[in-house]
Amino acid sequence: MINWRKMMRSKKVSRSKGGDFMIILMLVLVGAFMALPLVYSVVNAFKPLEEIFIFPPRFFVINPTTQNFKTLFILTSNLWVPFSRYIFNSVFVSATVVFFHIVFASMAAYPLAKGHFPGRDKIFSLIQLTLLFSGGAMAIPQYIVMAKLGMINTYWAVILPPIAGSMGLFLMRQFMVSLHDSMLEAARIDGAGEVRIYWQIVMPLMRPAWLTLLIFAFQGIWNSTGGNFLYSEQLKLLPSALSQIQAGGIARQGVGAAASFILMIPPIITFVVTQSNVIETMSYAGIKE
Repeated sequence: MINWRKMMRSKKVSRSKGGDFMIILMLVLVGAFMALPLVYSVVNAFKPLEEIFIFPPRFFVINPTTQNFKTLFILTSNLWVPFSRYIFNSVFVSATVVFFHIVFASMAAYPLAKGHFPGRDKIFSLIQLTLLFSGGAMAIPQYIVMAKLGMINTYWAVILPPIAGSMGLFLMRQFMVSLHDSMLEAARIDGAGEVRIYWQIVMPLMRPAWLTLLIFAFQGIWNSTGGNFLYSEQLKLLPSALSQIQAGGIARQGVGAAASFILMIPPIITFVVTQSNVIETMSYAGIKE
């Protein structure tokens, strides 16, 4: 009897050089297409005002200038609240949300991935269901809850909702499922408690997952204005201040492009530092039942 499985293993898969070239060319074209909006935003930040409204629009800048950034710094220096206050608000809120979101998401994911209790799968199915709802659909209920708790116009109103985001819990749980139970059982036999297993064994192995979650959480909260919950100028975030500057009409379109460029820098740096972990985490993010 012919052993087809053995024959398939021994058969070497080969591709032509032309096929490899076409694959690489396709990836380069797709990558360039996806990078166009980012490049265009950077180019617009260095365009003088007359080039921004030129028709037909040009992708590249002819006479690059830094006047947009100079005007932006002049406008921010004349704000009623010091510009450093807006920066502090955004950094404080972003750092707090990212830290507690990673901690709480991983703590909740651990029993859902490795625990055995009645209703575990139903709870996880409910968490998956919440991924279908957009932030706009939850805006009114969130506002009502924050108002009932007396947290409107406080940092808590923009910190607590994203900490409880279900996307982070989903990713962490899916990654934890891939961890071998034998390793955890060996730790229990040695006398380690669940908290120690979670903190000293699971969390170090989860480094790619929580670094990926760091990217998503930071990007989401950094671009948030908090306008639905924050009314005091002392508490407003950096995107809110820059959006007020951009609202000055056509004459401030160049300043708005410079502001958008500045807001892009922290998420890009965060992604560049941690991007090597994204692919590894996403390979474990499929639904495993």
